[in-house]
Amino acid sequence: MIKSTVIRAIGNASGVVIPRPMLDRMQARQGDTVYAVEVPEDILLTAHDPAFSEAMDAYREGMQRYRNAMKELATK
Repeated sequence: MIKSTVIRAIGNASGVVIPRPMLDRMQARQGDTVYAVEVPEDILLTAHDPAFSEAMDAYREGMQRYRNAMKELATK
């Protein structure tokens, strides 16, 4: 889906209006935090915190690597 919007003045800053269908697709609503992520030659706007995703990936890797130790700790 391609939509265009206009950069608008908001106090001393600037902002854009995100169309409702895009907000619905992002599972975002007014007041939510969104993240602007620089990717090669573009900017990605996402409602998901990239740092949290990286932390979850590290968690999953640790759980896989140390599953026996985690299982042992869970039974004590």
